Amino acid sequence: MNDSSRDNPAAASDTAANSSSGQSAEANGDVKKLAAEALAAEEAGPPAEGAGEPEGPIVTTIGAPAESAVHKIPEKVKTLLVGKPRDLADQSVFQHVSLVAFLAWVGLGADGLSSSCYGPPEAFATLKEHAFLAIFLSMMTILTVFVISACYRHIIEEFPSGGGGYLVASKLLGPRVGVVSGCALLVDYVLTVTVSIAAAGDALFGISPFNRFHSWKLEVELAAIVLLIVLNLRGIKESVKFLLPIFIVFLITHALLIFGSLGLHMSDGLAVVNEVADEVRVNLDGGLGLMGMLALLLRAYTMGAGTYTGIEAVSNSMPVMREPRVATAKRTMSYMAFSLAITAGGLMIAYLLLGVRHSEDRTMNQILAERFVADVGLGVGVSGSSFVWVTILAEALLLFVAAQAGFIDGPRVLANMAHDSWMPHWFANLSERLATHNGVALMGIAAIVALVYTGGEVTALVIMYSINVFLTFSLSMIGMVRHWWQLRHEHPWWRRRIALFLFGAVMCLSILSATIYEKFDVGGWRTLTVTGLLVGLCFWTRNHYDTVIAKVRRLDETLGQLSAPPNATAGDVDPKLPTAVILVGGYSGLGVHTLLNAVRFAPGHFKNMVFISVAVVDSGNFKGAAALEDLRQHTEDSLAKYVDLARRLGMPATSYMTIGTEPVHELEQLCLSIAKQYPKVVFFAGQLLFEQDTWYHRLLHNQTAFSLQRRLQWVGLPMVILPTRVR
Repeated sequence: MNDSSRDNPAAASDTAANSSSGQSAEANGDVKKLAAEALAAEEAGPPAEGAGEPEGPIVTTIGAPAESAVHKIPEKVKTLLVGKPRDLADQSVFQHVSLVAFLAWVGLGADGLSSSCYGPPEAFATLKEHAFLAIFLSMMTILTVFVISACYRHIIEEFPSGGGGYLVASKLLGPRVGVVSGCALLVDYVLTVTVSIAAAGDALFGISPFNRFHSWKLEVELAAIVLLIVLNLRGIKESVKFLLPIFIVFLITHALLIFGSLGLHMSDGLAVVNEVADEVRVNLDGGLGLMGMLALLLRAYTMGAGTYTGIEAVSNSMPVMREPRVATAKRTMSYMAFSLAITAGGLMIAYLLLGVRHSEDRTMNQILAERFVADVGLGVGVSGSSFVWVTILAEALLLFVAAQAGFIDGPRVLANMAHDSWMPHWFANLSERLATHNGVALMGIAAIVALVYTGGEVTALVIMYSINVFLTFSLSMIGMVRHWWQLRHEHPWWRRRIALFLFGAVMCLSILSATIYEKFDVGGWRTLTVTGLLVGLCFWTRNHYDTVIAKVRRLDETLGQLSAPPNATAGDVDPKLPTAVILVGGYSGLGVHTLLNAVRFAPGHFKNMVFISVAVVDSGNFKGAAALEDLRQHTEDSLAKYVDLARRLGMPATSYMTIGTEPVHELEQLCLSIAKQYPKVVFFAGQLLFEQDTWYHRLLHNQTAFSLQRRLQWVGLPMVILPTRVR
């Protein structure tokens, strides 16, 4: 495999092969002697029997934890559900998996817009009989949206590669703080999927004729999550295009609803303002009082915290933006900010103007739509009922669309954390459709568990939902304040930026603190507990990988710099002679360890050495045609070093490589091709062997060698796995 796939501590990244042919007896003697000396030196280290490890630099190579379940699905069914594999040789493939600003707004902005189905209603309902405060609540909501959006526009400029709150906190506040932000985002994106689907179910089954099937609500919601999993396994752009009509219908119907409600009361706008002013005076004199009104307003403001949860999505999803990415992302952020501010703030004003109040059997937006069509004289006609039906159906479907944000951003956060070894490395893998399929599957399964656990109760989910996003917001804002303070002597605008991020930090910390205080006893503790457990799991995972990497360094120090003088006896490979094909990764101690062990396996038998490797395309290096070419060149350079070492040892050698996303499949095809050219072939691969093999070793370290061995042996090709011992 390739050095950039650093996650492959033993098998997958180490999966590359060598071939050399034609050795003289003298050369064989030199090789055997060198192999014995080198391996003896390696085994003389601290652990009595020698601790081997994956290639140091490659300790993050991307492999598959085992033969993927997708491979067990019949090929026709897989193609039907997921689609045909992407061709990495096709330069236009990057166009097919990236989004222009409008499509990004559809795929990511739906999360923010959909929150208007439960954020503003919950905030407005908290006011109860003091609905006059909705005007101030609306202004606070609009201000918050624009402040957070402005902050994230600057974050996009500073972090154009993406990563969102996880990367910002990691780079500016340290990796330990970053993992807290990342875990908070992961839980939040799972709940994004769950609460969106649950709220969609409430809206859909609250209107006729679907309300008669209310007993099937949970089952339909579970089916919706499964459908989204399939759509996202097909690829991001395909899923967004599928959802585009829904998004457009929502925009049209809710624009009519909001601006229509405002237009109906335009003539008596002054009367409304006077009425609100009178209410404020009455409450100041003998009602709630100033502090009481402020407290109620703050409580309503925090109860509607779910309104802002989709704003960070663009920053997390920079890799899916069409070039120029920064400009595309900033344009997308502007679309999101204006649409969310108008929708959330406008709905609150519409509730006030049309006298909408909370109801147990209907959503507030449904009541608003019914009041609106009644005011325009369509309440009893087909046109009026059709508008209500289409509006609420569009709302339900947009909530379904909003769940898409969890499937776009959640797997990307997982992939970023996997690259940093906080999560199992195979979460950074890409499928043949260039989708982060392992992350998509995990997010979907976790959302299903959360949905079943809460029974699809939106209130419980919203309580769990709105805490973590403000934890991430707060850490990002604090990090950016620190960043601009450090640049105060270099950037002329540092005062403006610090003022913006400081204001944003205070705002987000206030909302976070108030939300935890208000919602802790009624479900907020669940979110904090799950997030805390996930943080602990990440630290444990990172500690394990760090331990393995530390042992790998000794192998690199012993064998990674192994060299030999030029040997004139190494001729050209002869395909008719016995050949050892060695799977290797980037050039390192582990690859050399496998090479020497293969020589020692059958002294004097092999006359050729063939090295093979897969340049694995993962979420970290899939950033354009230039990045793929760099990956290819890096893999070829690593193979050239192995070939050179074998030739210096007097062994004819050559190499082959391929590039792809599925290491086992790519290696299988490469091995089958080589076996046709070299009939007397034996395949060798290295694999980490832990002193105590446990389930988590198999989970954290790829099993590429074992998966490939099963496939090759099934077609009658011999393959030997050479262990690298790890104590």
